[in-house]
Amino acid sequence: MKEVKIETVFQVYKTISETPEDIQKLMIRAVEARQKAYAPYSKFHVGVALLLDNNEVVSGSNQENASYPSGLCAERTAIYYAGAQYPKARILKMAITAASQLKTTSEPIPPCGACRQAIAEYELRQKSPIEIYFMGEKGKVVKSESLSNLLPLIFDSSQL
Repeated sequence: MKEVKIETVFQVYKTISETPEDIQKLMIRAVEARQKAYAPYSKFHVGVALLLDNNEVVSGSNQENASYPSGLCAERTAIYYAGAQYPKARILKMAITAASQLKTTSEPIPPCGACRQAIAEYELRQKSPIEIYFMGEKGKVVKSESLSNLLPLIFDSSQL
């Protein structure tokens, strides 16, 4: 038997105002997207903004459905739109913010597992990492240099 240790490294900013200016602007776009979320069931609103290498900013919000599996998370809404509208553009940075109508979310909230897998596919496809910044409604902002920090053992097409 061999033991394998996997470590991840994140940068944590105390507030959004500590992040670089371009990230502050991207997070503001994510907050604007979050305000457009359709979440009547969970009351949990998520917004995402992506910076592409063509300088376009694409945003998305979660969209729920009474048939729960039919809804879509904000991260996948944004990356699929970016892939459809700008198929040759690389995603450089992703800003994510989440807020609940039921309580204040002051801890950083990372992407769910399904979104991590979708982001991994785009990182592999574009052969470059995506910087991911995530936060709650307020408070700390966490930066991951790549999706591989959030999902170190990915499933990809090489395994099919």
